[in-house]
Amino acid sequence: MPTKADSARKLIEAAKFSEAAALAEELLGAQLEDEQRCEALYLLAVAKRFGNRLPEALAALQRLHGENPGHARAWQERGHICSAEGRHAEAIAAYSRAVERNPALTASWRSLAKLREGNGDREGAQRARERLEFLNRLPPDLVHVTDLIHERKFHKAEQLCRKFLEANRRHVEGMRLLAEIGVHLKIYDDAEFLLESCVEFAPDYIPARIDYANLLIRKTNFEKANEQARQLVDRQPNNPSFKTTLATTLVGLGRFEEGVALYRELLDADPTRSQLHLLTGHAHKTMGALEEAIEFYRQAHHQRPDFGDAFWSLANTKTYRFSDDEIGHIKRYEQAPGTAVDDRIHLCFAAGKALEDRADYDASFEYYERGNALKMKENRYRAEANENRARAQMETCTKDLFERRAGVGFECNDPIFVVGLPRAGSTLLEQILASHSLVDGTMELHNVLALAQRLRGRQAERSSRYPRILHELDDSYFRRFGEQYIDQTRTYRGRAPFFIDKMPNNFMHIGLIRLILPNAKVIDARRHPMACCFSCFKQLFGEGQEFSYGLGEVGRYYRTYVRLMDHWDEVLPGFVLRVMHEDVVDDLETQVRRILDFCGLPFESNCVQFHRTERNIRTPSSEQVRQPIFREGLDRWRHYEKHLDPLREALGTGILERYPVH
Repeated sequence: MPTKADSARKLIEAAKFSEAAALAEELLGAQLEDEQRCEALYLLAVAKRFGNRLPEALAALQRLHGENPGHARAWQERGHICSAEGRHAEAIAAYSRAVERNPALTASWRSLAKLREGNGDREGAQRARERLEFLNRLPPDLVHVTDLIHERKFHKAEQLCRKFLEANRRHVEGMRLLAEIGVHLKIYDDAEFLLESCVEFAPDYIPARIDYANLLIRKTNFEKANEQARQLVDRQPNNPSFKTTLATTLVGLGRFEEGVALYRELLDADPTRSQLHLLTGHAHKTMGALEEAIEFYRQAHHQRPDFGDAFWSLANTKTYRFSDDEIGHIKRYEQAPGTAVDDRIHLCFAAGKALEDRADYDASFEYYERGNALKMKENRYRAEANENRARAQMETCTKDLFERRAGVGFECNDPIFVVGLPRAGSTLLEQILASHSLVDGTMELHNVLALAQRLRGRQAERSSRYPRILHELDDSYFRRFGEQYIDQTRTYRGRAPFFIDKMPNNFMHIGLIRLILPNAKVIDARRHPMACCFSCFKQLFGEGQEFSYGLGEVGRYYRTYVRLMDHWDEVLPGFVLRVMHEDVVDDLETQVRRILDFCGLPFESNCVQFHRTERNIRTPSSEQVRQPIFREGLDRWRHYEKHLDPLREALGTGILERYPVH
């Protein structure tokens, strides 16, 4: 059924601009979802521009950019208006922002080619023409798919792309786009298969190989990513982007000196690359070279003043203190209309941490809340989906299942899984264990999550094969899965007989872990719910953890986690060791001995002196666990207590009564 927005579009197509503008304004007077409101503002701006009422069109765009700074077509509209008014430099900037956010906008590329040529920028004009020619060569359906992807309409994009591929089975760009959709929907195994097929069918098709390397990095499969990066560099030895990808894979493999040397070589050639400064900073932070990391983060935002991730990375060291000038800068750019949404999010979290360090807790909470709201809008997290997944585990993974499947997995003692919520003290437990001579620390490994995704298949959540497929598989599969896990994780280990997998989200899959690796050890890192949940809320995670961007959502997630862990205790008694963070802080040595006994490891005093252990640490707590244990962080949430009623309500009295405040 046609909507009022559809009617406004038809009026614009019929050159009835005043009527279209009136209908758009009528729409804006109604109760609208955010996406509908943005669409109404966009249509209003278009109608006003075609009606030659340019100041009013700009005013509509200003409102739209205030609500959604990343709206690509709004930037294209701004470009059209600036171009019409002869403000060519501003038009070029606006069109450039448009194609950054949606590279399928042919009108923007066409205008960029013309304006850059007129400005004497022949190289820039040529790049714009090449992109325009590429889009013109593409089948119209795939141009539409590209547009839908960048408008974040992934399910529509998937339907159209699959329909196209039914008639054009080996169209490499079609396969690449379907893989890109899969990455957005976090269906990584399907995306990997598609991209692997792309590079096999068309070895010289660079865009597919770039996406393949980047996906492998995202999946922390740095060994395969390194192979792809080397092939890219072999094809284009002077391409700085390909060299950056290669350096990132080297850092991921733990070959920090080689990776950092390559980053520095690239920065020597072009010191203006802000993202490269950021990556070099991350590598130094992981190695424990904090002063060097800070200097690279500073250089990153000096090169791009609105680079939110650079400011957040400084805040995320947990030790950096911002100056008055820096806080003013963060606040100013967070409010600037041209600041992209992702930068605004990072700047909000950086401001929250900066003001928290100054004990300005009300202002700090305001920024944390704003950053979380922006992030939640992007993620569209649904608590019900997570609760349904947990319920399926409890209904499927019964005592009967584990009795019938006893001994079917790979009987290897090597892995120690540390699970729970982020910010619950898992990095501290990892550092304690990795200080033992018989244990290697690794990172948050994605292998169990990837296996669960593979077992889940492509069905909708409500009809997913996993976990019920655990009742149906032949016994031999479980041993094979266990062997694959050990083989795939070997590249992240040293020579110690045991290693740690610190992926917190693995708590959802403890039943699967038991079936494929029955001799594995599982430690549940737990922290007081108010402290843990609020710490998650004020942490901007690099990947995943979508539940953490709302007080109600994180409270519900914690409640679901406790319910599921209670289930594992019931059906797998003794398989999981629970370690309360507050107990570790209060009596470190007792808890260290308890953890080592559970893992079958002899006591070593190094585990109590964990802060002296030199190793690479990739989590936000990296600097905290390089210091002796301290109590100051236990009750920080109390500074914000008056703002946390939604969290208390979501947790419920049942959870809070189980964990009295220390």
